[in-house]
Amino acid sequence: MTQIIEVKNLYKTYQMGQVKVEALRNVSLKVAEGEFVAIMGASGSGKSTLMHMLGLLDRPDSGKYMLGKEEVTRLSDRDLALVRNQLVGFVFQQFHLLPRMTALENAELPLIYAGKRHLKEKAEKEISEVGLKDRMLHRPSEMSGGQQQRVAIARALVNDPPIILADEPTGNLDSKSKEEIMSVLKRLNDKGKTVVVVTHEAEIASQARRVIQMRDGQIISDEIVSPQGKTGGISVPEDMVKNILLKSRAAVKGGLEFLDYLKQAVFAMLAHKMRAFLSILGILIGVAAVIAMIAIGSGAQESIQKQLSSLGSNLLLVRPGSPKVQGIAMQTGAATRFVFEDIAAISKLTDLIKYISPSVTGRGQVVYGNKNWNTQVEGVGVDYAQLRSAEPSVGRFFTPEEVKMRSKVVLLGTTVVRELFGDENPIGETVKINLINFKVIGILPPKGATGFHDQDDTVVLPITTAMYRLLGKQYIDQIYAEAVSPEAIEEAQTAIQKILIKQHRVNPKDAEDSFQIRNMADLKAALESSTKTMGMLLGCVAAISLLVGGIGIMNIMLVSVTERTREIGLRKAIGASNKDIMIQFLIEAILMSFIGGLLGILLGSGISLLITLFAGWSVVISLPSIILATTFSLAVGIVFGLWPAQKASQLDPIEALRYE
Repeated sequence: MTQIIEVKNLYKTYQMGQVKVEALRNVSLKVAEGEFVAIMGASGSGKSTLMHMLGLLDRPDSGKYMLGKEEVTRLSDRDLALVRNQLVGFVFQQFHLLPRMTALENAELPLIYAGKRHLKEKAEKEISEVGLKDRMLHRPSEMSGGQQQRVAIARALVNDPPIILADEPTGNLDSKSKEEIMSVLKRLNDKGKTVVVVTHEAEIASQARRVIQMRDGQIISDEIVSPQGKTGGISVPEDMVKNILLKSRAAVKGGLEFLDYLKQAVFAMLAHKMRAFLSILGILIGVAAVIAMIAIGSGAQESIQKQLSSLGSNLLLVRPGSPKVQGIAMQTGAATRFVFEDIAAISKLTDLIKYISPSVTGRGQVVYGNKNWNTQVEGVGVDYAQLRSAEPSVGRFFTPEEVKMRSKVVLLGTTVVRELFGDENPIGETVKINLINFKVIGILPPKGATGFHDQDDTVVLPITTAMYRLLGKQYIDQIYAEAVSPEAIEEAQTAIQKILIKQHRVNPKDAEDSFQIRNMADLKAALESSTKTMGMLLGCVAAISLLVGGIGIMNIMLVSVTERTREIGLRKAIGASNKDIMIQFLIEAILMSFIGGLLGILLGSGISLLITLFAGWSVVISLPSIILATTFSLAVGIVFGLWPAQKASQLDPIEALRYE
C-alpha cells in the first residue's frame, strides 16, 4: 500500500506561562492509504498534538511531514488551508457545528471554501449517507449528540477527502451513539478512506486495525491488532498536494465568493440581533446627524443667497457720513447732503454704473377702509426695481413720468397687503398714507425677514412724491448704484468717491467722514464665509457622531471575534484561509455600516423635514450630502472593521478550537 502520511522526528514545545511543555518528542510515524489507526494515550500524552500536526492545524518546531511526496510543514497558511480543505476531513469531540445553520448548511461549509458552492447536492448526499435525510433542515439544537456528530462526519466527507481525522469522536456520546459513530467510521474505512482516531478509550481503539500508544510526547508502541481488510480500491496519487495547489492557483478560486461572504455576514448578524442593532444604531445616528446638519447648513446658505439676491447684484450703497468735531461724532449727513445733482453726475459713469437710484425713508400710517398699518415708507427712482430685484409680482412699477410729476402711486410689500387687504386684490385701490391718498399700482415680490426686520413690511413710491409730498425732505438719504460687473465694483466705487469729493468740495482726507460707500460684495463674501464656517462646524459635529458610531462597531466586532473564536477555529480547520476570515468579518462590519447608513439617510431626511415643519427653518437635502454620508458610513465600516477582522484572521486554529 502507498504511504499517504509520513512524519519524521517531530518536536513540538508549548510555552505555558513560565513553564515549557514538550508535547511531541522525536515522533516518527507512517500511515498507508486505507488504514484505520487509533492513537491512544492519557491526557497530556501528546496524542491530540500529533493529530493537529497530521491535520495541518499546527506546525512542528522541527521535523518533517510528508503528505504523499510533498513536504508540507513549510507551506504558507493559504496553501495549508487549501490542502486541509481538499485532503483532510475533521471530526471533533465537541462537534463544532454552527448553531445558526441547519445540518445541510453546516455540511456545505467545506464546499463553499473549496469554491464548489454549486455542488449543494453533494452535501445532501452525505447527510443522507449518515442517516439524517429527514433531519437535514434542522438546526443543531434540535438534534441529539449522536445526530450532531453524524452531521460533523457528513461535513468532513463533503469534499471527498482521502484522510479522516477524528479527535475523541465518541467522547460526548452515549453507548448507542458511540456504536453508530464507530460503525460509520468503519464503513468509511471499508470504502478506502484513511481513518485516524484519537481516543483514550480502549473499547474504541479495539475497533481499529492498528493501535499506537503515546506517553509523554513519544510513541511507545505501534501494533497491528487486526489485518487490513479489502478496501474500495481508492488510489491516492503521491503528488496529490502539488496537484491541489497547482489546480487552485490556476483557477484563482479556492475561497468564498462575495455572495457567500454576504450570506455568512447575514447569518452572524441574525444570530446576534441585539449586538448588530447596537452597531447599526451608532452609524444610523451618525449618518442622520450628517444629513440633518448638512441640510440645515445648506438651507441657511440658500436663505442667505436669497437675501443677498434681494439686495441686488454688484450693489454699492452710498450714505452720508458722520463727521467728527474735536473727537465728537456729529449727526449723519451733517457734512454732506446728497441732492439730485449727485445722482445726475454719477449716472454719467455709463461704462461703470448700470443702474442708479436715490432713496429716502420714513415711517407712515397706511389706511384702507377700517384697517390701518404702520410701515416703512421708501421713495426711490425707477431703476430701483432692477437694482433691488423689486420687479412687482403683481401690477407694475412707476414710470419716469410719474417720478417727474410727483404722482401719488404706491407699491405695497406683501406684509402690508396681508394686513390691509387679506385675500383681496389691492391693484387699483386707493390707500391713505399719512392722510394722503395713493393709488396702488403694484405688489412687491416677497423677500422674507432678516433677523427681526421684515423686508416685506414696506411701501415704495416715487422719490419726488416721498420727498416733497409725504415726508417733507429736501435731501436724499442714500444712493443705490449697481456696477456693470463684479470686476468693475472697485473701480466704480473709486469713481463715485471722486465725483462726490468734487461735487461737495470735500477734502480727500475727510472723505471717509463725509460719506460712506459700502460694497455689497464684501458683505456677500462675509456672509458666505460665515455660512461655510457654520456648515463645516455642523459637518464636524456630525462626523464626530459617525466616528463614535465607528468606534462602537469596532468594539462590538472585537467582542464578536472573542465570542466566535471557536467558530473561527472550525472554519480554518475545514479550509478557510486567513484572507477568508478577514474578508468575512470585514464584510460584516461594512454591512452593518451600510444598513445604518441607509436607515440614517431616512432618519436624517425625516428630521430635516420636521425641522422645516415645526421650526420653520429652511433646509436643503442634497444628493451630494446623501452620497457623502453613505460613503463615510462605508468608510467607517472598513476602517473600524479592519482591526477586528485582522485579529480574527490571525487566530491560531488550535487555540481557537480549544477556546472556552
